[in-house]
Amino acid sequence: MPEILVIEDESVIRAALRRFLERNKFRVSEAASVQEAQESFKLERFDLIITDLRLPGAPGTDIIHACGDVPVLIMTSYASLRSAVEVMRLGAVDYIAKPFDYDDLLAAIKRILRERSARKSPAAAAEAPTSDVPGMIGTCEPMQVVQERIRRVAPTTATVLVTGETGTGKELVARAIHSASQRAEKPLVCVNCAAIPETLIESELFGYEKGAFTGAASNRIGLIEAADGGTLFLDEIGELPVEAQARLLRFIQEGEIRAIGSVQSRKVDVRLIAATHRNLKSLCEEGRFRPDLFYRINVLQISLPPLRERGRDVLRIAEELLRDASRRHERPRLHFSGDAIQAITSYHWPGNVRELENAVERAVILCEGTEIHNEALGIDLGLVDVAELSSPDLMSPPETRNTEDPSEDLSLEEYFQRFVLQNQDHMSETELARKLGVSRKCLWERRQRFGMPRRKGSSDEPGSPRRSA
Repeated sequence: MPEILVIEDESVIRAALRRFLERNKFRVSEAASVQEAQESFKLERFDLIITDLRLPGAPGTDIIHACGDVPVLIMTSYASLRSAVEVMRLGAVDYIAKPFDYDDLLAAIKRILRERSARKSPAAAAEAPTSDVPGMIGTCEPMQVVQERIRRVAPTTATVLVTGETGTGKELVARAIHSASQRAEKPLVCVNCAAIPETLIESELFGYEKGAFTGAASNRIGLIEAADGGTLFLDEIGELPVEAQARLLRFIQEGEIRAIGSVQSRKVDVRLIAATHRNLKSLCEEGRFRPDLFYRINVLQISLPPLRERGRDVLRIAEELLRDASRRHERPRLHFSGDAIQAITSYHWPGNVRELENAVERAVILCEGTEIHNEALGIDLGLVDVAELSSPDLMSPPETRNTEDPSEDLSLEEYFQRFVLQNQDHMSETELARKLGVSRKCLWERRQRFGMPRRKGSSDEPGSPRRSA
């Protein structure tokens, strides 16, 4: 059973983390400061240390140099995310922002322990993937599943169906599969079925003979034949007309095509990768997609998670996009400000990676200094739906919960609400924010989201004048 040390000065958070970790079969020790941890425990015995960044006495980063090769996971507030990214360069294995989702925390812990086990065990290291799939960024659990499936299916000739919301990177998956296959030296032909008019889709895919229809002045090979020996990627296959679906099914079953106007079929050696953002099963039930074609293309399915479910991957992707955009526009040394990082990690990104890429490029163009702020990204934090991130019971009135036992199993959202309600009568907004480890702006926004009006008479809020000394 892995053993974890939690270093956190807030007893309620410490207790909540302990109960959560113990429920998930970890042995847990705890300390309120770096000094207490060093005096009370032999740090090398732990499999993982989880520490807050801001602690009384010494910062949580001090434990990195004292614990040998034990991985350290940093907990930090949104206001300090920039610092967390920097301390990873000092040796922290990862960071997680408060208030965090317990599923994200558990996924991060499992990944860190799995990587540590692989480093310690030569046999496990030989079995573990040595690197991410080229071109793909992400260490969250759903993306690890995606990358593992790409590694397994790429060397085969199996048909692949890639599903996911618009903008999640389905074509990127197709390119990764093709480049890792034995067909990498042959062409990869990408076709967006939604972008070709219905009247042209069959002639584009299968080609035509001279005189087959008005305007067919010469023979023309189709896109399927152009991919002979390589890979054909049919994006948005759910938009394919039913007539074209029947011809495509024959190509998949027989490995041959017949151009429009021709009486002879041609054999082709093409691997098919299809993608869609639609539910093909539902389309089959509605009669808009052939069930036999669905079963033919659904040999192995790879489902891409939306960006909002990828946790800390969002910031890693944003930073990589920032580097690329900065090179293209010749803008060196740009970085995100704290409010930009908060916006990036809070926003739901309905347009997924494509929307993030556009936001970053816009920010690079509009940025006048070396620091990119939220205004340049153009993210509307009012679109963040906290109700989707919290369970229904978290939205119930905090005063109805038991507040006698500080060790009760509180989530961080519950702790936030309880702490604010208990201390807002004798602490200013600045003091509350500092104690919670967030900015005043973040505190104000979370009040609005949780329906917690500020106490009357306080003027210490974003945009309001400070009280005179």
